Amino acid sequence: VQLQASGGGSVQVGDSLRLTCAASGGTYRGYAWFRQAPGKEREFVAAFSYGNNRKYYTDSVKGRFTIFRDKAKNTLYLEMNSLKPEDTAVYICAAGNPITSYVSASEGYRHWGQGTQVTVSS
Repeated sequence: VQLQASGGGSVQVGDSLRLTCAASGGTYRGYAWFRQAPGKEREFVAAFSYGNNRKYYTDSVKGRFTIFRDKAKNTLYLEMNSLKPEDTAVYICAAGNPITSYVSASEGYRHWGQGTQVTVSS
C-alpha cells in the first residue's frame, strides 16, 4: 500500500485546511492521521475504523477536526478548522488493521505516508 498525503500549507490562526491522503494498492480496516512537531514525538490526531464504524480524535482537536474517507476513491481526508499555532506539524497518514485498543497507537498501523507540512501563524 502506498499513501500520498497532500493539502498542507501555511495559514493564519483560525483558518481551515483539508488534508488528503490518497491510498493505492489495498484497503484496510483502519486509517489515521498522526502529526509530528519539531523536537516532539509523533502524536495521534484522528482515526477512522471500519471495524466498528467509529471515529476517534485526540482531545486537542475534538470539535475542530473531522476525519472522513471516500471509500470509492480510497482517499482519506482530514478537515481542519479553527487552526491554532499548536497545530503546526508534519501531518502523516497511516493505514492498518488495528484492534480497538490500538487505533490511536502508531503500532496499530502498518503503512505510512510521507507527510505534509501544516504551519499556523498568529
